[in-house]
Amino acid sequence: MARLHTHAQHFLRSPRLVAELIGHSNIRKNDTVYDLGAGSGVITSVLARRCKQVYAVEIEPAALKSLQANVGNLENVTIVKQDIEKLTIPTAPYKIFANIPFNLSAAIVRKFTETNSPPKAMYLIVQKQFARKLVPGDDHFTSELEAQLGPWFSVRIRKPLRKTDFTPPPAVDTVLLEIKLRDEPLLDREEAHIYRDFVAHCFRRQTYFAQTPRSQANISAELRPSQLNLQQWCELFARFD
Repeated sequence: MARLHTHAQHFLRSPRLVAELIGHSNIRKNDTVYDLGAGSGVITSVLARRCKQVYAVEIEPAALKSLQANVGNLENVTIVKQDIEKLTIPTAPYKIFANIPFNLSAAIVRKFTETNSPPKAMYLIVQKQFARKLVPGDDHFTSELEAQLGPWFSVRIRKPLRKTDFTPPPAVDTVLLEIKLRDEPLLDREEAHIYRDFVAHCFRRQTYFAQTPRSQANISAELRPSQLNLQQWCELFARFD
């Protein structure tokens, strides 16, 4: 179906492709899964065959009409008429598998990772450029969001997609991104808010970063915030008073 331009979303064409992508996830039959920006229900319909309960979140009226027609009769699907950014965070265990609007990628990742009730795993179809900002790599570059996520979440690209997989085809390269809770977090979650603020201040205020105890953490004074790896960020924070 056509998508309103303001929603910046490109829909997957094939349920078969959706099934293949879900096969690259850790979604299991007893899971509760949220499909954010469900559109006409291509992902929702496949999830409904793979897991216990699906919440299909959609706000655009034309998409909601198609969603109701396509999956409204499925017993394990609940349609949620809600803006993704205003969605109430679930308190019971859940996962996310969604083809989200590209322009909301950072906001959605922050919303669900900075809560006290994060998903066990998120599988998001996003722009490759955005994904690379979150995935530890060999280019010696760390983004602010990557540094903030890292102590509690492991991030990796599970599969690249083709432009022809979508309607309408996007102008950018896309991937399936996995953001998964670590079994052993690198920092206590009770410190998450303080740590995220610490990282943000370091990235945004050069004088603040210059006053951090880098020498105590064996970090060269010549390195910029974007050049620190995750281990160095955790070590620097541990020595920060």
